[in-house]
Parts: sequence; structure tokens; C-alpha cells
Amino acid sequence: MTTVNPAPATPTGRKPTSPPRSAKSKRPGRRNRDWLHGLLMSAPALGGLIAFVGAPFVYAVVLSFYNVRLGSPLPPRFFGLEQYRRLFTDPDMSGPFLRALLNNLTFAVVVVPLQTGLALALAILLNRKLKAIGLFRSLFFLPVVFPMALVAVIWRLILARSGDGLLNSALDAVTFGNWGAFNWLGDGLTAMASIIVLSVWQGVGFQMVILLAGLQQIPGELYEAASLDRASRWQQFRHVTLPGIRGTLVFVALLTSVFSFRVFDQVYVLVKGGGLDEDATRTVMYQAVTTAFDQNNIGQASAITVVFFLIVVALTLTQRRVVRAGNED
Repeated sequence: MTTVNPAPATPTGRKPTSPPRSAKSKRPGRRNRDWLHGLLMSAPALGGLIAFVGAPFVYAVVLSFYNVRLGSPLPPRFFGLEQYRRLFTDPDMSGPFLRALLNNLTFAVVVVPLQTGLALALAILLNRKLKAIGLFRSLFFLPVVFPMALVAVIWRLILARSGDGLLNSALDAVTFGNWGAFNWLGDGLTAMASIIVLSVWQGVGFQMVILLAGLQQIPGELYEAASLDRASRWQQFRHVTLPGIRGTLVFVALLTSVFSFRVFDQVYVLVKGGGLDEDATRTVMYQAVTTAFDQNNIGQASAITVVFFLIVVALTLTQRRVVRAGNED
């Protein structure tokens, strides 16, 4: 005759009880419902992403393999990789494209640290409990509300070469009439600098708001403890502020990097109506648009966008890997 050993008692003297079967059977169903609810909630965003980003990019990839001309009565002709070969070997196409890519990289290398650092400084400055602080925050954020085309028009009036240009007029008044009318937009040495200044002025408020939200999440007790330890302002910034917003700062830097490669509106508006030096400020997006609609070469413009997309994705992934490795260290 066999005997059944009783279950070991718990420290309280009670036998352990297993969860009811009904609870176990409900878990997979609940997980499926949560997954379904999450999918339904993200469906509008996914649908918009597929409709306005995924589908146009796939169509651009298809068009890059054809010779497609706007207004041409001839049907599209399959070109294979010819558009990509011309983009890197034909001097008439590779020269402007490589110059545009270099301008894009120059813009990004300058704008990302400059705009991120300025946004951090403004966020720290506005993270105070002062009267009318909300008004100052609104004033710094106000340029973000303006469309980039409007910002370009405003800065065209500021940087105009004629005596009516606000910057030239101010410098002429300060130098008692000894300042000549300088062509800020038309000179190759200052054209890209002008685009950088107006871009940072328009976009720094957006990064400032994100960093300001991160600063407000840092517990005030940390600063109080640092003050008791007689830490200076710089030490508090290094050992309390920066670690507290490290993730937010990385996010802002990545976001600014992506935005810096999309520069187009200000360049197009100022080139077409402001006398901007085209060669010194030509970007890849500007090159793609002018190739498509000025030269009517849709296939070549599609190849430019596909190559540029792959370059931006590679740079973004590399930046994320470097940042992740730095965080792990």
C-alpha cells in the first residue's frame, strides 16, 4: 500500500496553494487582448506612416530603375542601375550630388552641437521660478510656430544686400557710415553660415522645451544634497544635471541630426527669391527637387532620394550604436 506524502508546509504552517486554473487559462487571452488593443491604438499612426512614408519610398525605389521624364510623351523605359551609375560616375550628375552631400554634412556637423548646446543653456536659464517665466518661455518657443518659409522670408529682409537690409543698416549705423552693403546670402563664405543661423534660431525652441521637461523631472533633493556638500554650480551641473537628463539629451541630439539632414525649405526660398549662393548651400533634398521639377528627370531624382535615405539611415544607426556604447561604459 503506497502512501502519499503531504505537501511541505510553509513557514506559517499552511500548505502552499497553486493558483486556480481559471487564472492560468485567462492569461494568454488577456495578453492577446492587450496586443490587439495596442495594435488598434497604433493603427492610425502606422497607417499614416505606411501611406505617407513607406509607400512613397517604395515607389521612389521603383522609379529609380526607369527613365521617367515629366511632360514627355514617351512611356517610362527600364534603365536598371543606370541612374545610380550616372549618379557616381557622370561628372554632370556626381559633381552637384557630392557637393550637396558635403553641404548637408557640414550643416549637420555645425547645427547639431550648436543647437543642442544652445537649447540646453536656454532650458537651464528658463528652469527657474520667476515672475512671468511663462512669457519668456513662450517668446523663445515662438519661432518654432512659424513655418520655415516665413522664417526664410524674414531673414531675407534681415540679410538683404541693399541698404534696406536690417543687418547692413545696423552695422552701417554702428560704424558711422563706414560699413558697405555686404552680400551675406550671395557670398560663398557666409551663405551657409546664414542658413545655419536662421535654422538654429527657428528650431532651438523645440529642443529647449524637451530639455526643459527633462530638467523638471530631476528631484530637487539632489541639488539640496549637493549644496550641503558645498558643490559649486559647475559641479552640480556635471554630477546632477547632466546625468539626470542624459537620456533626454541623447534623444534631442538624435532628433536634431535627423532634422538637419532634411534642410530644404530655407535653401529653396532663399535661392529662388533671395539671391542665395546655390553652390555653397545646395543640399541633397534641394538637388532632388530641382532635378525632378526643373530638369524633369524623375528617375534621377528618385535615385538621389534612395541613396540619401540609405546614407542617413547608416549614419543614424552608427550614431545610436556609439551613444549606446558610451552609456554602457
